Amino acid sequence: MTWLPGGFAHPLRVGLPSGRHLRPMGAADTEIDHPAVMGSRERLWSIYGEAWGWPPAHMTVEQDRDDLAHHERETAAHESFLYGLFDDDEAELLGCVYIDPPTKAGDVGAEVSWWVVDRLVGGDAERELDEFVPRWLAHEWPLPAPARLVGRDISWAEWNALPAPD
Repeated sequence: MTWLPGGFAHPLRVGLPSGRHLRPMGAADTEIDHPAVMGSRERLWSIYGEAWGWPPAHMTVEQDRDDLAHHERETAAHESFLYGLFDDDEAELLGCVYIDPPTKAGDVGAEVSWWVVDRLVGGDAERELDEFVPRWLAHEWPLPAPARLVGRDISWAEWNALPAPD
């Protein structure tokens, strides 16, 4: 992909000020991903449903494993990135951060979104991501232009209405 320099090594673990951390996710995370996603499914569908068709109403564990394996392959190829939000013990998934190449018109280096599980909405973990992710992208990711924070600096409806790049 041309959206990131060839020598870029994506972070494998990123500490947040609270002690939580982000790390890439893959198929091995299915057992903690599935309950987090399905436990927040209605809200996640209201965010990602129109754009991504995700998460489906009756997503099975196997479908989730396939989806995570797909993300894992894309991360390895630097095509897109999925990071999970965890406490130190990684006993449960607290949320996710998606970093994708631009798919819509505009001078942006990436399209980025994130979510936390329902019980953390409006709390410290969500506020921490809201503050941390834009700084992290600006200072640690070699993006050719600023990131578009979908659902933050542009609504999902506005993003869906944007044309594809020329």
